[in-house]
Amino acid sequence: MAARRDGAPRRRRLRRRRFRCAHPRSIGERPVSDTDLIVRIAARGDGVTADGRHVPLSAPGDRLLSGGGLAKGPHHVDPPCRHFPECGGCQLQQLSDEAFADYVRDRVAGALTGQGLTAQEITPPHISPPRTRRRASLRALKLGKRNVQFGFSSQGSHRMIDLQQCEILEPRLFALVAPLRALFARMLPDRQPGEADLTLVEEGVDVVLTGLAAKSLAETEMLLDFAQQNRLARLMLIEDDAPLTLWEPDPATVRFGDIPVAFPPRAFLQATRDGEAALVEEVRHALGDAKMVADLFAGLGTFALSLANDVPGRKVYAAEAARDLVLALQSGGNRLPGRIFPEHRDLFRRPLTPKELDRFDAVILDPPRAGARDQVEQLAASQTPLIVYVSCNPASFARDAATLVQGGYAIERVKPVGQFRWSTHVELVATFRRVT
Repeated sequence: MAARRDGAPRRRRLRRRRFRCAHPRSIGERPVSDTDLIVRIAARGDGVTADGRHVPLSAPGDRLLSGGGLAKGPHHVDPPCRHFPECGGCQLQQLSDEAFADYVRDRVAGALTGQGLTAQEITPPHISPPRTRRRASLRALKLGKRNVQFGFSSQGSHRMIDLQQCEILEPRLFALVAPLRALFARMLPDRQPGEADLTLVEEGVDVVLTGLAAKSLAETEMLLDFAQQNRLARLMLIEDDAPLTLWEPDPATVRFGDIPVAFPPRAFLQATRDGEAALVEEVRHALGDAKMVADLFAGLGTFALSLANDVPGRKVYAAEAARDLVLALQSGGNRLPGRIFPEHRDLFRRPLTPKELDRFDAVILDPPRAGARDQVEQLAASQTPLIVYVSCNPASFARDAATLVQGGYAIERVKPVGQFRWSTHVELVATFRRVT
């Protein structure tokens, strides 16, 4: 009897706790204090309460309930995609448009604050619309004779999400999901992974496949039929880490301003045309009438080629470490004789020195996610009057910004850009002007 009396109340208490978590509103619970209010979204996407607790899948204005549930606030919306939150393509579909824009801006402002910095102006962010992503890497896994999962990885794991809907991909990319799933089902070895890199170029969709091999005439014809039926711009296979072009009726190109540029396979390209245009316009605004411009980490020429013709007599030096990108940029630059001066140069190993930098009226800096510590140190020691820093990582940007400020630059203006809709990935353009 004693054991039953001791055990029964415990079982009843457990049942009540489960009931409160499952149905918080049905028993009239209310938040106990304002410390339960979600006040912001942290860098990795969790909501944060006023007293510092992290709450996944919450939005500003939500409240934690005393029993453990969540009362949704005005900025908590229904996710538009059936795969959220399992799919790793998005982390913030529960946010309203206003809350997501605030998140993008706060990521940039918070990174600066963390370094003890302030900007004279942080503009409203630019947010790319849904269904505009023009590049994606999708994974394939064959689980049986005809059973293939094809899509993004699950959030924080290698588990596959078999993509049936996507609110971020440009429709021409998503239209290839079903045909690619069928192709992998026919050609991918059982229990083997595959991958498809998709990029929207001027001629259509460029597709690079990994995990498949054309070992016979029949397999080659199958791949060619696939390319023709889906009107691909190019179809390539990666075999032994080397690309093999199977289909390319016309050279695959991208366009910067009015200049077409050859597109090397899997080359870097801004995630959306819309976001690229916002970045270019902000850099254009910052450069003003500068005539001697350096574009460091120039890539294919996103900024060099787009901005070279803005000002009569402008000349742009463009430094890039990847040889295939330099060759493509040089080919595009030939259409602007006397304007573009590319150099194959690894700026991590051999950054431009202050003596070299002092020749320019302005420097555009667009480094990888890790930033450009060594090049920034050289810039901080230079007398270059204007630096326009394009970043895809607010944290490394803020670190580099601190170096520039210590060297005598002021942060004049920052433009946050959210190309990766519903993602924690944030970009920006910052204008630095020398004041001492």
